[in-house]
Amino acid sequence: MTITAVHPTHKTGINLSEDVRERFIELLNARLADSLDLSMQAKQAHWNVKGIDFYKLHLLVFLLHKIAEHAAEYVDLIAERTTALGGIAMGTASLAARYSSLPEYNLNAVTCDEHLRALSQSLAKYGNLIREAVDDAEGLGDKGTADMFTEIARRADEDLYFLEVYLDE
Repeated sequence: MTITAVHPTHKTGINLSEDVRERFIELLNARLADSLDLSMQAKQAHWNVKGIDFYKLHLLVFLLHKIAEHAAEYVDLIAERTTALGGIAMGTASLAARYSSLPEYNLNAVTCDEHLRALSQSLAKYGNLIREAVDDAEGLGDKGTADMFTEIARRADEDLYFLEVYLDE
């Protein structure tokens, strides 16, 4: 489900047609919902991971916190790009809950392994959606948005790698 397109409401000197900007505003708002959801899922894991080796997992808990921080940065990047294209950033918690494409977080997760699996599943989906957004932006000739999504994809892939390293042990 995608957020209904919001017509550009602000004038801009960016030389993309209104139709193209409208498509990007819809795409950006969809990824904004995912970014907000990802940030809160990482916080859910950070707050709730438990286990016999909790102290040894300190670095993992730090990683979960960093993933939440990275997602919060994505929220700002995407929201600012949306408004730069003349749109309205649809960034409320209720909109994120309604429109996120990410899987629902496993609220029964307690162990480190359960949290890592839940978050890595969402982070993998997120990275795949962001890479699709890179392709969409390039296909429509918006190098600025494509570059922003590429930057996000690189960091999301790195975060996923660090989660998956823990799962492989």
